[in-house]
Amino acid sequence: MGARLRVVLDQLVHVADADHAAAALDLAAGLVETAPSGCGVEAIVPSGSTVSIAGMADVRTLGLARRELAASWQMGLAPGVGGGLIHSASLMAPLVRHDRVHDNDQTTVTLWDLRAWAAPETLSKSTVVWQRGMLRRAVKHADAVVVPSHAVAERLAALSKLGDRIRVIPGAAPRALVVPLDASARRAALSLPARYIVLTGTASSLTAGFAAAAAVDADAVVLDAPEGSEPRLAELAAAAGLPESRAHIRGALPVEDRAAIFAGAAAFVATADETAWPWRVVEAMTLGVPVIAVASGVHRDVIADGGAVVDESEIPDAVADALGSGARRLSVLGADRSRSFSWAGSAERVWGLHADL
Repeated sequence: MGARLRVVLDQLVHVADADHAAAALDLAAGLVETAPSGCGVEAIVPSGSTVSIAGMADVRTLGLARRELAASWQMGLAPGVGGGLIHSASLMAPLVRHDRVHDNDQTTVTLWDLRAWAAPETLSKSTVVWQRGMLRRAVKHADAVVVPSHAVAERLAALSKLGDRIRVIPGAAPRALVVPLDASARRAALSLPARYIVLTGTASSLTAGFAAAAAVDADAVVLDAPEGSEPRLAELAAAAGLPESRAHIRGALPVEDRAAIFAGAAAFVATADETAWPWRVVEAMTLGVPVIAVASGVHRDVIADGGAVVDESEIPDAVADALGSGARRLSVLGADRSRSFSWAGSAERVWGLHADL
């Protein structure tokens, strides 16, 4: 009988992070599709969850809901989970003492970003405490910690004692990222104009993006803005020379709306120095949107030659090029680079990781 890889799917009912929830499902589907001959995939889920991924060998439903499960695992209590090969696409995992050598038990987890350490002010206090606590448990009990880029790996190595247990396996665009047939209607429902660039970043980094939009006479659409930040970001846009009426501040949106927005965008600008897997960067490249990103280790790792990675002061010139003579070139380069990332490829590397262990 072959190995069975047990995957934690904790956000089927209560979604704490939409990107992480989608990634877990996409990776699980990839693991099923790429399972070596004789091997299978089992889901570990909180109570009340329903798994709709075809091909799952089994589902272990635990007796606790997600919130209670998170608290239990944080304290090192994992009743009913069992052993075997366990992989989580987040830090949410039963990180307890186990015997890899004699019992063939393995537990691996994933850390998509380091905001709890690099920018704790962007998260709730409870989230910061939980993530830091779970990383401490991972240092003690995880057989490997997966991160999405070499830049994140370097920073994680500096703040933990994981040694050679840090492994790099990138993410990918959501499998559901397809331009919808009603893309124009979705953009109209979001009150978007005909000409705009898309921005992501923080309040302290978006000014360069707003200024770039003003310089090319385009509106700016901000994605993933924190709840309640619209007035402040609109003020920043005005201060950068972009009228508030031309700054369209949007929070977290479903993947269909994001695809519709990217389909109508002249360019995408990632203005922040990321310590996380850049979900929107990969989505933009996948849909052929010219990408400009502020220089950072993560952006260099992920974008490579698939876009313009520039200093903050160079963003306006890069946007002007992306909306002019460089539009076709950047679109083709980004789409080509995006093919380096797929959930099937990531799943194969997860299988390989557990085989190595």
